[in-house]
Amino acid sequence: MGLFGKTPQKDPKEQVREWSAAIRKQQRVIDRQINSIKKEEDKVQRSLKDAAKKGQKDVCSVLAKEVVNSHKAVKRLYTSKAQLKSVEMQMKNQLAVVRLSGALEKSTIVMKSMQSLCKVSEIQSVMVDMSKEMMKAGIIEEMMEDTFESLEDQDELEDAAQEEIDKVLFEITAGALGAAPGAVSDQLPEPAGAVGGVESEEEDAEEDLNEMQARLEALRS
Repeated sequence: MGLFGKTPQKDPKEQVREWSAAIRKQQRVIDRQINSIKKEEDKVQRSLKDAAKKGQKDVCSVLAKEVVNSHKAVKRLYTSKAQLKSVEMQMKNQLAVVRLSGALEKSTIVMKSMQSLCKVSEIQSVMVDMSKEMMKAGIIEEMMEDTFESLEDQDELEDAAQEEIDKVLFEITAGALGAAPGAVSDQLPEPAGAVGGVESEEEDAEEDLNEMQARLEALRS
């Protein structure tokens, strides 16, 4: 505590370094969350294939909706990670400014990114605190209180469109369910019969899963 009970203001360089370290930490948090979602998605895909073999169409639709929402959640997190990277780069620019002028300056890019990041539930608490520190330091302008409210991205997590569900069903079941451009199929595959048929289907299922994972990786890249 400083003179007259006031806490002395942090050195701008030290503050920027602390923010940069905190941002990198939150990037790792998002990476872990993405990996967790992907692992759960793999389980859902396997369950969907099993349900399709048993002719459980309603179950398949529910599981396909989970896959669609999983895709949206991962996309949202990748967007947040990119915004964190943008803020980190701006913090490096701020360090250069501090060396020249000795003070921090406002950044519109940081302002916009922080407004979005404060709504990401996985990292919200840290980003809200960081935003308040940045406001005091003069990097960003004061944000409205509702900016700090967790919206949980309801538009991202709402019921998936039937077209998206059909596409997922088509891809995961290798065309047995769902719809592809110019082709619609509501016919369920016949339940597996002979042992030889089961082994063959299991091999096909593994190949389909690998193919689906490759497609998902291509979409995410």
